[in-house]
Amino acid sequence: MTLRELDGTYTIDPTHTRVGFSARHAMVTKVRGAFNEVEGSATTGPDLQGAQVEVTMQAASVDTRQADRDGHLRSADFFDVETYPTLTFRSTEVTAVDADTLRVTGDLTVKDVTRPVTVDLEYAGSAQDPFGNTRVGFEGSTDISRKDFGLTWNAALETGGFLVSDKVNLEFEISAIKAA
Repeated sequence: MTLRELDGTYTIDPTHTRVGFSARHAMVTKVRGAFNEVEGSATTGPDLQGAQVEVTMQAASVDTRQADRDGHLRSADFFDVETYPTLTFRSTEVTAVDADTLRVTGDLTVKDVTRPVTVDLEYAGSAQDPFGNTRVGFEGSTDISRKDFGLTWNAALETGGFLVSDKVNLEFEISAIKAA
């Protein structure tokens, strides 16, 4: 099945999907993490007509493999999960860049701030799984400024610079199942 032949409704398979991120830490290395609780759907007509994508991530599911850092990310300094339990993305436009790439533009909401984000997703193809489901896969990434979303906490380093970079790379590895 080609990218333009995708039609119908697809549900994100959270057990085979990763929405992750990386940010420079102490100016010399990167911290990587992911949101472990992700759900969403995509609907499209033939040739991507009327395509819509929605994704919700539970902010408290942030996981960087370090409990103290995860607790700090859940606090009011960053995601403030008590007040803002989810991060959401809703597409405003979905187009084909070429035979293997979708350009998805939409509104990303983090805390109470919504900003436009565009990500190019490479179509990894479709396959029939052992349970008879049609699966599709996509992978892509994009950079955002965390300050654009009100995530401004930082600490100055004695050697100059800051503990956490402003630039954050968002990473998407998506597996979705077509509704019967």
